[in-house]
Amino acid sequence: MALNYISAAEAASLIKHGYNIGLSGFTPAGTAKAVTAELAKIAEAEHAKGNPFQVGIFTGASTGDSCDGILSRVKAIRYRAPYTTNADFRKAVNNGEIAYNDIHLSQMAQEVRYGFMGKVNVAVIEACEVTPDGKIYLTAAGGIAPTVCRLADQIIVELNAAHSKNAMGLHDVYEPLDPPYRREIPIYKPSDRIGLPYIQVDPKKIVGVVETNRPDEARSFAAADPLTDKIGQNVADFLAADMKRGIIPSTFLPLQSGVGNIANAVLGALGRDKTIPPFEMYTEVIQNSVIGLIREGRVKFGSTCSLTVANDCLNGIYEDMDFFRDKLVLRPSEISNSPEIVRRLGIISINTAIEADLYGNVNSTHISGTKMMNGIGGSGDFTRNAYISIFTCPSVAKEGKISAIVPMISHVDHSEHDVNIIITEQGVADLRGKSPKERAQAIIENCAHPDYKNILWDYLKLTDGKSQTPHALRAALGMHAELAKSGDMKNADWGQYK
Repeated sequence: MALNYISAAEAASLIKHGYNIGLSGFTPAGTAKAVTAELAKIAEAEHAKGNPFQVGIFTGASTGDSCDGILSRVKAIRYRAPYTTNADFRKAVNNGEIAYNDIHLSQMAQEVRYGFMGKVNVAVIEACEVTPDGKIYLTAAGGIAPTVCRLADQIIVELNAAHSKNAMGLHDVYEPLDPPYRREIPIYKPSDRIGLPYIQVDPKKIVGVVETNRPDEARSFAAADPLTDKIGQNVADFLAADMKRGIIPSTFLPLQSGVGNIANAVLGALGRDKTIPPFEMYTEVIQNSVIGLIREGRVKFGSTCSLTVANDCLNGIYEDMDFFRDKLVLRPSEISNSPEIVRRLGIISINTAIEADLYGNVNSTHISGTKMMNGIGGSGDFTRNAYISIFTCPSVAKEGKISAIVPMISHVDHSEHDVNIIITEQGVADLRGKSPKERAQAIIENCAHPDYKNILWDYLKLTDGKSQTPHALRAALGMHAELAKSGDMKNADWGQYK
């Protein structure tokens, strides 16, 4: 059947108040841009008339400003899951204006399939090509696109000329069966392909194709600085030492790395350390630094959900597809983040913490326990199932007024049972095989900033010292309370708790 080409405004008009829309993409890579921008205009016009207009949004991870940002500003989002990074969306969530469900990224597609979040009315999918028989070729990310395409009543395709048709073939589209029929996911090395290079849908469900030419709203990260370089070097030195003593095989193991400037610094340090052999990545996001390492031969293969790279870097990949075709694969997020595969492949996970406590619990989502930052993302998928799980962070923030090492974290995302290693610019705390008391000593001595070491040791003196996990419960959040009171954790006064 012939494809129906329509404008972005016509496509947006098909989305009604109360609908749930499923979006392609994972980070701003590969997400819809034109239709959501027009949807914001509809919401604004309806609100001006005094009419309600809000939608639920199901995504793979974060999107760009033309989705999360603009829809938040016109108060068009009722519910959204999962991860996000947009400042306007974050403000709306923390003001209680949006019902935000922060879940593990590996679970998003299956929870939609299980019916936990309600019906998918419309899927809006960015593609580099779509065929009359219903083959949709995605762009720079996998996300939850296969699931929302299958479940949606209607599909709108944004055919985006900013993405080269050379992207065709990058993807490996695979959806597992739901219980009780699910089988093993047959990926045994990062380069294995098990699915199709496209999403196959019933062409009758494609109600419109919107032609666009909009580059991804790529986020830039701060350049490396002495602090992030030191954290990166500490990670590389730790992994090289573990390999030298036989903990890590001499062939090394696949890596997962989170998003941001610390992640880039870590990967840069690993790339420079020639004692570490060329390695593979099985991860959720690939950034510019990894593409450089692939070109240099330091990364042999990259399996990911998203190419979260600058647009010039992405265009370079498309132009050099003969080189990259056997070195990259893009997967749906429930496959790129699958706990089953993470454990099977023996992945080393490296993620970023907001804060860690003396016993190895990690908060990666909430500022002072109440204000959402971005969300848990895929860090939990990898951390709990990793061969070695690492968390990195600077030891202090806000010009030293906040310590990342605290007596008790204000929100728990990753428990002490899942966290093996904590690394700051100060050093490395290896928590493997240690009791809680031994962990506390390693974390204070190796990871805490010098300005906070005595404060943390003094906290421990408030405890009875005999408990399996020593805590002075009245004082456990005392540093957070002091931050709220005076703006500086260093002013914490333990005397009031004696």
